[in-house]
Amino acid sequence: MINKTSSDLFKRAKEVMPGGVNSPVRAFRAVGSDPLFIKKANGSKIYDADGHEYIDYICSWGPMILGHNHPIILDAVAKAIQNGLSYGAPTENEVLIGELIRKMVPNVEMIRMVNSGTEAVMSAIRVARGFTGRNKIIKFEGCYHGHSDSMLVKAGSGLLTEGTPDSLGVPKNATQDTLTAEYNNIESVRKFFENNKDEIAAVIVEPVAANMGVVPPKKEFLEGLRAICTENKTILIFDEVITGFRLARGGAQEYFGIEADLVTYGKIIGGGMPVGAYGGRREIMEYVSPLGGVYQAGTLSGNPVAMAAGLAQLTMLYENPEIYEKINKTTEKLAEGFRTIAAKYNAPISVNVAGSLMCPFFTDKKVENYNDAKTSDTEAYAKYFNSIEERGIYIAPSQFEAMFMSYAHSDEDIDKTLQAAEESIKKIWGGK
Repeated sequence: MINKTSSDLFKRAKEVMPGGVNSPVRAFRAVGSDPLFIKKANGSKIYDADGHEYIDYICSWGPMILGHNHPIILDAVAKAIQNGLSYGAPTENEVLIGELIRKMVPNVEMIRMVNSGTEAVMSAIRVARGFTGRNKIIKFEGCYHGHSDSMLVKAGSGLLTEGTPDSLGVPKNATQDTLTAEYNNIESVRKFFENNKDEIAAVIVEPVAANMGVVPPKKEFLEGLRAICTENKTILIFDEVITGFRLARGGAQEYFGIEADLVTYGKIIGGGMPVGAYGGRREIMEYVSPLGGVYQAGTLSGNPVAMAAGLAQLTMLYENPEIYEKINKTTEKLAEGFRTIAAKYNAPISVNVAGSLMCPFFTDKKVENYNDAKTSDTEAYAKYFNSIEERGIYIAPSQFEAMFMSYAHSDEDIDKTLQAAEESIKKIWGGK
């Protein structure tokens, strides 16, 4: 498949942007090829600058849960832009989306809109510290919580692919209060509490670790976090930038039956527009300015166009819970098909699924944490990526990212994807 226009655009982009991209994973460095430049998308399909069609399993990294260009969202955005693009002032839709989120997630009693998942996490941690009067934070290896300084410690996503779990430019004192535990290992958390009594402000976790592939939590892990945080009067933060409103109407909290104290959101609540949010118990959120002394502000927070798109999407999800049943079943069909193909060719592949999130790890090891994920054969994944892309399937250009299912994906899409997957896996392992 020739991508002349994408190749030309990439050459030009490298002259004006670091690495030719505005977010590192998009550079395709982990798979040894050049990125596709996208021109348009519709439903379950995405189209590059050369006119090639792909079945899309990135879905803008999650928010396109209804598929690209859903008419309800397009209509909402079209109406909103007729009234202006930004006011820097309150609007009715901010109130409406806040009320709707409270219906969908009852323990989120108050919410504050921001502009990205990174900003949501940064703000939630500040609130947790302000509320508790403590400084230390526990996070987990391989979990990615945005690019704020204190969170760039053994992070996932592009950092895991690049092999650089920390970042230059981050002062040591910015991370000195960040403690890193092992995901799915409650004892590693307990030890930190024993050694830092009355010093830990918050534990932040991706309830499904979706930035080192997809790693579901053990039942006792999330339950243990809730119990330890309650016992130590520590704030439990669920980073639901990926899982929020995707696993269920109430997100991971509903899906797993565990309530956090604070929750961070992004992606889906903007229907594809730039947006994020953090919320939780009223007594904690009332520490946020102007009610309390924890300062956080943003000119574009609650942007009217983003709020219109997010309100349309969340309303659709709230009123049609069968959407979750459909996309979860579609994801399981894809996963089972993938497992069957891997077994047929004796390919060392382990497939993890959580709701409508999926990841085939190129390892024969069961993946339950960061160290397990790192056993993946990234060279084999790169070969697989390039082969399946040539067959019209668009997946993450990194072993350590999730595949996202949308309501627009059809059985025909799944069948075509599995055919392409089999041809690609046979090409890599068929002769062994």
